[in-house]
Amino acid sequence: MKIERTEPKDLQTVVTLTIEPADYQAEVEKELKDFRRKASVPGFRPGNVPMGLVKKMYGKSVKAEVINKTLGQKLSEYIETEKLQVLGEPLPNEELTPAIDLENADTFTFAFDLGLAPKFDASLNANNKLTEYHITVTDDMVEKQVEGYADRYGESVEVEEVKEGDVLTGLLKEVGNDAAPIQKENAMLNPRYMKNEEIAKAFYGKKLGDVVTFNPMKAYDSAVEVASMLSIKKEEAENLNADFTFEIQKIRRHQAAKIDGELFAKVYGENTIADEAAFRQKVREEIESNMAQDAEYKFGLDVKAAVMKKLEAVVFPDAFLKRWVLATSDKEKMDAEKLEKEYPAMLDELKWQLAKDQLMQKFEIKVEKEDVEAYAKEVARMQFMQYGLMHVEDQYLTSYAQEMLKNDQQLRGLVERVAENKVYAALKTVAKIETKEISHEDFGKLFA
Repeated sequence: MKIERTEPKDLQTVVTLTIEPADYQAEVEKELKDFRRKASVPGFRPGNVPMGLVKKMYGKSVKAEVINKTLGQKLSEYIETEKLQVLGEPLPNEELTPAIDLENADTFTFAFDLGLAPKFDASLNANNKLTEYHITVTDDMVEKQVEGYADRYGESVEVEEVKEGDVLTGLLKEVGNDAAPIQKENAMLNPRYMKNEEIAKAFYGKKLGDVVTFNPMKAYDSAVEVASMLSIKKEEAENLNADFTFEIQKIRRHQAAKIDGELFAKVYGENTIADEAAFRQKVREEIESNMAQDAEYKFGLDVKAAVMKKLEAVVFPDAFLKRWVLATSDKEKMDAEKLEKEYPAMLDELKWQLAKDQLMQKFEIKVEKEDVEAYAKEVARMQFMQYGLMHVEDQYLTSYAQEMLKNDQQLRGLVERVAENKVYAALKTVAKIETKEISHEDFGKLFA
């Protein structure tokens, strides 16, 4: 097979392959023999179909299939041998590819357009100044977290006088409709969620057995909420303008847990915290750990931004890439107009992928199975924390992580994140790093 390549221009090159009978004929004969052995043709026993008939029936399609397969193999081998860093996939060049006559010709020429990756250096150095933040954990932050734990592990208790936030249970009854009044037993309401503050205040200070008269639609200004509270249809609530009496039969209030050994055990496990001082110290360490992760995340963003800035002026074969995206995308989901809007983001993603690959090679970074499993467990731990499960046993974290790793999409995401974190850590060793103490409030402003 003869393979030629043009000199690259604007990061595009054309590879031309000329395929001759010696490149494909033996494989075609082999495939046709297989067809003859398997073919079921009326009038002939299996395996006894004349080869001439087999060639007439299948020769053209088999020849096309073998040539296409051979082209793909040879083109891939050429790209690998020549160490060409191509973007996307080769695209057929119809202008430089002569018409194909499979029946009458035996030598064929095919031309393919290739988009080439530009040359660049993605690594950082001492001229790149980056800030590593250390977020200050204050006593107020610790106190709020302690209060949060106490509130989370609190309980609902019955009280005798209504305060803001209490949930009331009682009898709701329509006023002025003696014939068929709307009535709801064991109706529940929370004045805190009423839109009308004056009506809400009418409940505060009331005691068990007291009766409050109010207009539900004026109180909530929501037909959906009123319909739910009265167990009627939304359409009925929309036309409702009557007052109702509410007889208070039960008042329930959420009461925070006491800061004692019982709370310590619920948060951190049995026999792990000796006293309140140790509990507050543990809370502080936990906040510091979370803040460190936030700071590490911000550092990663800054490292990535510094790398991307180096690639800002790097030219890419945009015309080829856009053509490739349109050629390989679902026509209903991607057209030229949509591509123009989304291309900048696509190009940034491509730049980062190329930069990351280069940096992993430069710093000899490898992502091992153990790295991904450990990171999956950390992700699992963070997810459990969002649901208030602060200290899940290792066996459950491992089991949850293994389930995540069975999902191909999740696995790819975890591998990518581990690779990125390793790249950030490597670049940290070559850039100029300044450590800065910062308040949690000011740190949050950095993301604005």
